[in-house]
Amino acid sequence: MSKGEKDLILPIDVILDSIADGVFTIDNEKNVTSFNKAAEKITGISKEHAIGQKCFDVLQASICQTSCILEKTLKTGKEIIDFPINILNSEGKTVPVSISTAVLKGKYGKIMGGVETFRDLSALEELKKEISKQYTFQDIISKDHEIQKIFDVLPDIAESESTVLIQGASGSGKELFARAIHSLSNREKSPYVVVNCGALPDTLLESELFGYVKGAFTDAKKDKPGRFALAEGGTLFLDEVAELSTTLQVKLLRVLQQKEYEPLGATRPIKADVRIIAATNKDLSKLLARGTFREDLYYRLNVIKIELPLLSKRREDIPLLVDHFIHQFNLKKGKKITAVKDNVLSMLMEYEFPGNVRELENIIEYAFVLCHSSKIEAGHLPKEFLDKFKEERKGVSKSKDRLKTAQVQIIIDALKKHAGNRSKAAAELGIDKSTLWRKMKKFNIKNLLSQNLQ
Repeated sequence: MSKGEKDLILPIDVILDSIADGVFTIDNEKNVTSFNKAAEKITGISKEHAIGQKCFDVLQASICQTSCILEKTLKTGKEIIDFPINILNSEGKTVPVSISTAVLKGKYGKIMGGVETFRDLSALEELKKEISKQYTFQDIISKDHEIQKIFDVLPDIAESESTVLIQGASGSGKELFARAIHSLSNREKSPYVVVNCGALPDTLLESELFGYVKGAFTDAKKDKPGRFALAEGGTLFLDEVAELSTTLQVKLLRVLQQKEYEPLGATRPIKADVRIIAATNKDLSKLLARGTFREDLYYRLNVIKIELPLLSKRREDIPLLVDHFIHQFNLKKGKKITAVKDNVLSMLMEYEFPGNVRELENIIEYAFVLCHSSKIEAGHLPKEFLDKFKEERKGVSKSKDRLKTAQVQIIIDALKKHAGNRSKAAAELGIDKSTLWRKMKKFNIKNLLSQNLQ
């Protein structure tokens, strides 16, 4: 080693103090043996106070007494990367950090202690909260401009008392919007009642909606209030309203027109103070043309219409929704998953999501069952999703191949028509001569053309 190289050797403390992340080392008894400047800044504890103390007395992490990962690393010899926890600083404030651990070995490979690095995530967490606030309305999360337009008018819709029709594909969040309208309205403190019109046969659905009186049929031993009675003063959400039979459509129309209904077996109507919000995954205007949905009911329901876009049309929402579901499932399942791997997010961003937001939620929930690390990987995703994703990619590849074949043929036809004259062919195609040349080079059209002319 030259004299110049010797002069460059720095004490270990100088190197550690130059690192932006907090770093400390411990011996096999968990006594702190070094503590860098970043660690002092994040914890508020001085190096002098930390060295010689037990690491759990210094860091006071949420896992110190129950499942210390540094202790796990010392026992197994395996490093742990980016594990999210909370620590308490010297002022007693909670600080979110991401920690990584590794063992320290002596000259002959004997474990002499461990090292832990920790990164302060406070700024990142605050940024996430700000983004979440900016793009969250009630429990609905979106930065899509079409959804943002709905957010802008939703308070006015809620106050209006008008009937609302929410139209969107299955899993697009129709009930979330219905709940938001109810909670923003003057009926907020009154009942919010949900009925799935496609889940019950006509006979049961009628009694479920309107109730019945004692003796209305053989097993009617006493009066039973229907959903309209239960929703009195509040909001009734009729999901899958397109599934109503024509008979029930007439009865619902009467409620909307006259604000009254008759329970089964009743001899007189009952007044109803209920706001109706209806939802469907079908285009009701098409059902009108087929004669399966009453025109007069359609116009009674369609006072205010909200159309929800497919998730595939609002892809910018996917990262937000992924973060939201990860946060939700961390709370429900007691895990500390921070994110999905970049390749997983890329797959989710490319996928068509036929099941919309609900399908994305199911994918993340499934991954939570299998994931035991800090980030969700492709191997944690449902096989059904992975299979469908592969099929979609094949379809995209075939479409690109068909498009390329069509482009090549059009260029060849133009060149053949003008006996290979690129200027005339480019003029016919409406492109510049240099653009035509680049396309010919890209698609190897010179050789293809010669083969076609042979």
